[in-house]
Amino acid sequence: MSLNISDILKRLHINDINPAFSTGSFWGDSENNETRTIHSPVDGKAIAAVQVAGEAEYQQVIAKASEAFVKWRTVPAPKRGEVVRQLGDALRSHKQDLGVLVSYEMGKSLQEGYGEVQEMIDICDLAVGQSRQLFGFTMHSERPEHRMYEQYHPLGIVGIISAFNFPVAVWSWNAALAWICGDVCVWKPSEKTPLTAIACQRIIQAVFEKNNVPEGVSCLLIGDRAVGELMANDTRVPLVSATGSTRMGKAVGAAVGARLGRSLLELGGNNAIIVSQFADLDTVLIGAVFGAVGTAGQRCTSTRRLIIHESIYEQFKQKLVKAYGQVRIGDPLDENNHMGPLIDRDAVKLYLESIEKCKAEGGKFVVEGGVLEGQGYTSGCYVKPCIAEVENHYPIVQHETFAPILYLVKYTTLEEAIALQNGVPQGLSSAIMTTNLREAEQFLSYAGSDCGIANVNIGTSGAEIGGAFGGEKETGGGRESGSDAWKVYMRRQTNTINYSTKLPLAQGIKFDL
Repeated sequence: MSLNISDILKRLHINDINPAFSTGSFWGDSENNETRTIHSPVDGKAIAAVQVAGEAEYQQVIAKASEAFVKWRTVPAPKRGEVVRQLGDALRSHKQDLGVLVSYEMGKSLQEGYGEVQEMIDICDLAVGQSRQLFGFTMHSERPEHRMYEQYHPLGIVGIISAFNFPVAVWSWNAALAWICGDVCVWKPSEKTPLTAIACQRIIQAVFEKNNVPEGVSCLLIGDRAVGELMANDTRVPLVSATGSTRMGKAVGAAVGARLGRSLLELGGNNAIIVSQFADLDTVLIGAVFGAVGTAGQRCTSTRRLIIHESIYEQFKQKLVKAYGQVRIGDPLDENNHMGPLIDRDAVKLYLESIEKCKAEGGKFVVEGGVLEGQGYTSGCYVKPCIAEVENHYPIVQHETFAPILYLVKYTTLEEAIALQNGVPQGLSSAIMTTNLREAEQFLSYAGSDCGIANVNIGTSGAEIGGAFGGEKETGGGRESGSDAWKVYMRRQTNTINYSTKLPLAQGIKFDL
């Protein structure tokens, strides 16, 4: 390995055994003394151990966060933004070390690890500007000498449940905006990737202490599903933002909805690229291959399906097969490699089961999958990206498989292609590759893609901070990151001020005493 992981862990203050929770400068241990060792999917080696929080630790964190909210909400929003600006600078100074840890703990390529930290920096930059733009609206009243307007106030505690595939970036999308809105955050990272979360909390701690930010504005809980369930059912947590599988999201949404709380859900994707007969196939090839094998197919925006026009189907299939033969798989810290491992052996098992299901349902593999063995693959988490010709209605194709399996589907008309694209339960990301303006506009129209993200001549994978990120249908309907996503983290209030000496009623109602 070309990078010294031990030195990086020391610089990021990752210990041999790490505490179960943090409220900022305070780090606490678990009462039950349960620990979990985190192994890297890159080489199978133990990185460090973490203590696991339970209900007692959860209650301590929520109590401290509740206290902090009362103070933090009184800080002017631009001042809160200044703290987030400094956090962005701190992340810049730690970008290399944190990017390496993301790559080593999760298994994505080093460039993607750096890119994930850059997303954190970018959302801090966006949040700084947004802290001066938490605007409401003024409207005219029907009553004389009255003024009406709307304004936004902080919600309170924002619970954040993040997934292993983006162990820090998606958390930061929520936290940076929540903080400038005056909220406090309680973060439960994935139990598969807690070390990057601990490193981020250490970085936050230094910035917050320097600015006298109240203890409890940024809290961390290292726990399993039980901690997430506590959060989902807790009326003291008005908003729960959860990223993960549709199954998990349905459980969180039901629990939060039962208490009439708010949930922001970013769930599964089953993303397709429509490849038109008018497409630039060289451009398509880059977008399709990166979309399918980037992060070893473990992005919610990974390309799962290619819907290809029948006139170019065979030609493009051969291009794909040739390109897949050039994909380099191995240690993600080696920047010459395109693809690293899956997150763990359970993911490998699901990958193999999906291949067998696809074959049983009639899928024909033009690039065979399998597990890689031998030198460099000792963790047992490295697999081959594969390609199968299928029909869109196959059950396995309707299901999101978090692995580098790409399905090819043939189409005749654009209307048919759009119907195929939309014909899955998920609705996150979508794309069309075409140089035909009419096709592009039809794809983006009300009769086109039903996804939250619809692209033309770029792939499904990857998104810029400035736009709202999220999807429809079983993807959950949430919106994070840019645009007006900040409103999710605030409560909306309509105000009417009467500055006259009378009390006229709306709708002309008379009520005289």
